[in-house]
Amino acid sequence: MDHTDHAGHLPGGTGGASWGTAVKATLHCLTGCAIGEILGMVIGTALLWGNVPTMVLAISLAFVFGYSFTLFAVRGAGLDWKSAVRIALAADTVSIAVMELVDNGIIALTPGAMDAHLSDGLFWYALLGGFAIAFLITTPVNKWMIGRGKGHAVVHSLH
Repeated sequence: MDHTDHAGHLPGGTGGASWGTAVKATLHCLTGCAIGEILGMVIGTALLWGNVPTMVLAISLAFVFGYSFTLFAVRGAGLDWKSAVRIALAADTVSIAVMELVDNGIIALTPGAMDAHLSDGLFWYALLGGFAIAFLITTPVNKWMIGRGKGHAVVHSLH
């Protein structure tokens, strides 16, 4: 059964999200992911770690930085730590997960990228190209989620 009104809006939802809103949410996510991912890749590569521990560190740091950006923003809006953590998890988990899945999938599938060093152009092309493609894929996901009152929609009321 369709629960939308005549304009296609879900009851209690935000109606639909604009592409501009989705792009802003995705850029917010991308910034945290990129900082964590690059830091993890640089640390793992510089320490001559293998591919798996380097990717685990990079993905972990991407989530840490991604959540931190939202966490500190909502804390600044006056929320207590427990509420801020809940909001950050609700706002960012799907967005960061999609971003990381796409980005790391591209790095893993780019021949030679996993074995490239920090001084190799291939390292940076694969990493940055992965971010660009992840952005293009994650933006419609965020638009869909925000339009249903999920994801970054839970943060917008605090801005």
